[in-house]
Amino acid sequence: MSLRLFNTLSGRIEQFQPLQDNQVRMYACGPTVYDYGHIGNFRTFVAVDILRRFLRQRGYQVRHVMNITDVDDKIIRNAAQAGIPLKQFTAKYENAFLEDAGALNIEQPELVHATDHIPEMADFIARLVEHGFAYRTEDGSYYFRIAKFPQYGKLSKKDFAGMEDGARVDVDEYEKDSARDFALWKAPKPGETSWDSKIGPGRPGWHIECSVMSMAELGESFDLHAGGEDLIFPHHENEIAQSESGTGKPFVKFWFHARFLLVEGEKMSKSLGNFYTLRDLVLRGHKPSSIRYLLSSVPYRHQLNFTFGGLQQAAASVDRLRNFRQRLISGHFPRGSDLTLTTLASETSRRVLEALDEDLNTAQAQAALFDMVRLANAAIDSGEMKQDDVQPLLSTLDQFDEIFAVLKDDDAPKMQHVADWARAEGREKDISPELLEALRSNALSDEQVNHKVEQMNAARAAKNFAASDAIRAELTANGILIEQTKEGVRWRRK
Repeated sequence: MSLRLFNTLSGRIEQFQPLQDNQVRMYACGPTVYDYGHIGNFRTFVAVDILRRFLRQRGYQVRHVMNITDVDDKIIRNAAQAGIPLKQFTAKYENAFLEDAGALNIEQPELVHATDHIPEMADFIARLVEHGFAYRTEDGSYYFRIAKFPQYGKLSKKDFAGMEDGARVDVDEYEKDSARDFALWKAPKPGETSWDSKIGPGRPGWHIECSVMSMAELGESFDLHAGGEDLIFPHHENEIAQSESGTGKPFVKFWFHARFLLVEGEKMSKSLGNFYTLRDLVLRGHKPSSIRYLLSSVPYRHQLNFTFGGLQQAAASVDRLRNFRQRLISGHFPRGSDLTLTTLASETSRRVLEALDEDLNTAQAQAALFDMVRLANAAIDSGEMKQDDVQPLLSTLDQFDEIFAVLKDDDAPKMQHVADWARAEGREKDISPELLEALRSNALSDEQVNHKVEQMNAARAAKNFAASDAIRAELTANGILIEQTKEGVRWRRK
């Protein structure tokens, strides 16, 4: 079996096949850097990261490019309100986005910046004008003529048969169902950042940025374009129209869109008080690994209802996986192999792959792994686990974590970073007792804990009970629970 993905363009699940051999050229719409990223944004970025990781695991060579939108209406407005230069304003939020993405173990793609490609954007707009797809207005702005592209609406499946020819829209984002000619280039307004170009002074519209940057990096036709469902119309619809009009070639073969999420059953909004950035959640004491697990727990095309109860369950799931892995690594098992357990490992590996092959069904993949954990834990408890069974089970865990990236115990430095940021921003009051406790209980890495457990066992074997008890007390103070089991000493975090 091989990967099948839902293609928004065709409206159905299709066999994924790159345009050229096993080379995947993939573009994902990145952040507009005017504020901190919220969990709805990061649901999409996690979904794209899982797709990227799985493509690579399946043997594809992946070139993944993501734009940083560092000029648009919101950025210009907010930078002006803050009274600082555009570059300085966007640098702060770009750095924050990359830090937050790193905290969620999102692998960094190649980054391209809109402000680095403005001459190419002006060249492309000039080409559209030359072929009659764009026109200049009296103020020096340029618009795309939608009536010249009869296929407009093929991505969003909207019917624009009755659209008004020549009606224009200036704003970068809009939710109207009626199509209107959209801005490719905006003439400068007093006090507004602008660039000189072959088509006159001004700045690019949002939609032309992604078309030009993606084609500059990946070619005029490429394999896969990803983003959130909110970008289907107008942004991606407009990308298709202007790109295919300018090149005369199909723009993208596969369109991949992740659904946004609800928060406690409602649309996320600041007015409802349910708007959360990643940093808001970490300040409350929630681990980045728990957040990533929850964001990936529902398949990307299904609505995810983000709840704090669900986040606690995600934390328990991650802890269970980590504790199981630690139990395999630190356990003392008799020699030999139990065919049932080695078969369980290979069968689980197959089930995880099959689930992800079918349009990235992350929920089924997670369920398959937890079936293995439950059965293997029972085998350990009953004394059926043998030495040769450990590595196949660990390999299956590693295969899973190449995609989900939650098993490595690296939450503490990422959480500490947010605490340091809050202090620097004058938000020390927002650092919750839960975060301080999480930092305290994660002060020791897994390797450090294992080393101390070895020291504790050695001291106990030498009948130096005072030293053994002192190490145990130190571990307990750092949130490490020590348990004596049939296979030896076992530890887990509170």
